Amino acid sequence: MSSMIQLEKITKKYRENVPILKKISVSVSEGEMVFVTGHSGAGKTTLLRLMGLVEKPSEGHIFINGQNVTNINPRSLPFLRRNYGLIFQDSKLLNDRNVFDNVALPLRISGFRRSEIPSRVRAALDKVGLLKKEQSMPVTLSGGEQQRLCIARAIINRPAILLADEPTANLDVAYEREIIEILKDFNQVGVTVVVATHNTAMVESMQARQISLKNGELN
Repeated sequence: MSSMIQLEKITKKYRENVPILKKISVSVSEGEMVFVTGHSGAGKTTLLRLMGLVEKPSEGHIFINGQNVTNINPRSLPFLRRNYGLIFQDSKLLNDRNVFDNVALPLRISGFRRSEIPSRVRAALDKVGLLKKEQSMPVTLSGGEQQRLCIARAIINRPAILLADEPTANLDVAYEREIIEILKDFNQVGVTVVVATHNTAMVESMQARQISLKNGELN
């Protein structure tokens, strides 16, 4: 399989010039499901944000499908990001809009025809088991249902790559397994999935490939 995402000698620094990631080189193959593990502060979120082109590296290069996108023109980013579904911890749901409208928002922003939106939204909601809740408000949903809603919104554009940052954080074991099974289902139909988690026991039980970080370095 070819590398869909490739990071070469990536260093990322924020304030005070202290590196969050140090000379990281990793690759994710097309159609693969990979877990990024490590302690809190190890650099998992930063790594996913770099993979998702939300952040730029301080040093090093990022390749997507063989194309060097490290210093890509910002005007080209929206086109590239159409290949991505992003589930980050700060991906807030819109509590003044119902479930249907939360999922429809990316399509409306992307300029889809109004006639196309309902069927696409309902297909996404059906995949995560929320079709019967399309008129509900997010605040009425359980924690697991809210996370499934975030997943539906992330996959509405039918992305080739799905990045999920701690998608099971603060969920009980039953909901945790449910969310991971949903992500596995997407992977099994060809979506490349990268999940950041501190739950190494869960990852080991799945016998999946891990990218393990410790203090900003590969462990």
